[in-house]
Amino acid sequence: MTTPAFDEIAETFALLDDWEDRYRHVIDLGRAMPPLEAECRVPATKVEGCASQVWIVPEVEGSGPGAVIRFRGDSDAMIVRGLIAILHALYSGLTAREVLAVDAGRALAGLGLDSHLSAQRSNGLKAMVARIRAIAARAAAG
Repeated sequence: MTTPAFDEIAETFALLDDWEDRYRHVIDLGRAMPPLEAECRVPATKVEGCASQVWIVPEVEGSGPGAVIRFRGDSDAMIVRGLIAILHALYSGLTAREVLAVDAGRALAGLGLDSHLSAQRSNGLKAMVARIRAIAARAAAG
């Protein structure tokens, strides 16, 4: 399961010939995201396990498996801001049940991210996915 926004990113990636172009596109996606307000950059929203500073602020509408999950995020690293934008496209607007059904590893591998990120960036990406899944799990539990 993917969203139209993520499918659009995947289509763009398919048109880009080399990883350097894809890397620049990821950075452009990050630049297009609005910055997170300073008051949202607090320990409660910080994602541990990332080499960069990363914050994810959940916005959950409703409760239970049908709760709609949205989030805002930010990082002090441009490539990581881009990764947050990709995760936003992958998950935002889905229900908690749908978020938990997404195979993020497969979706991100389809972009080629798994083979072009450093080990630290890959671990950080996994930590961000885990945070989003935890938000969805809490919402689904009611």
